[in-house]
Amino acid sequence: MLEIAQNFEQTAAKLNTVVLISLGLTCTTVGLFVWLGGLGFKKLLVAVAGAVSGCICGFFIIGRNIISAVTLAALAALIAAALERVFIIILVALLAAVFSFTFLAKPYIENATDFSTVIKQACLQMPAYSWVIIAVPIVILIVAGIHLWRLTSALCCAALGTMLIFTGMILLLLYKGAMPISWVSRRTSFTAAVFVAMIAFGTIEQLLLCPSDKEKSIGKKDVNKIESEEKTLNWRSK
Repeated sequence: MLEIAQNFEQTAAKLNTVVLISLGLTCTTVGLFVWLGGLGFKKLLVAVAGAVSGCICGFFIIGRNIISAVTLAALAALIAAALERVFIIILVALLAAVFSFTFLAKPYIENATDFSTVIKQACLQMPAYSWVIIAVPIVILIVAGIHLWRLTSALCCAALGTMLIFTGMILLLLYKGAMPISWVSRRTSFTAAVFVAMIAFGTIEQLLLCPSDKEKSIGKKDVNKIESEEKTLNWRSK
């Protein structure tokens, strides 16, 4: 795994300095916004996440064609915005699957030298009970998404924001000539603890500070009521 990290770092270090800085600052800034306040703008966040997912699918799965990537990005954004709840539940389930797989597959990928070999080797060697363990948090989060919608949305925003912050910081450190991925690979337990702590903090902070949809609707009704009363008073004064 360390060899993979070093290979990636060497490849990333060859990228243009402007690209590294721009991507690093963008990921970090957007990540902070999503981590601490994504719940208040989840419709926009869902549309953006859908567009990114569609773009990735269009570029890598269908073919490296800009037109297909843009078309799928726009289509995925519309679908995600229309099916907001379903999209967030699927996204949370995928995040749970990725995190669980990464944690459980680590003992089986120590001698791998490239990413495709990592996935194939881990899938072949992992015991059956590991897949059951991976399925458990997925099922729990799907059920939570159905019955605890606000909590699931906050958790999704916090997890996505944390991932973006980590990605941005790694890119900025690569620009400085450091080797952050190798450092993380050697300290997976510490990194995982920090990651989980950030997700927990972001989730709790958003639940406490970001207004719910119910509160927003009540606020809009109050504003409309005040405007209606003002119009009535103005009409009577005339």
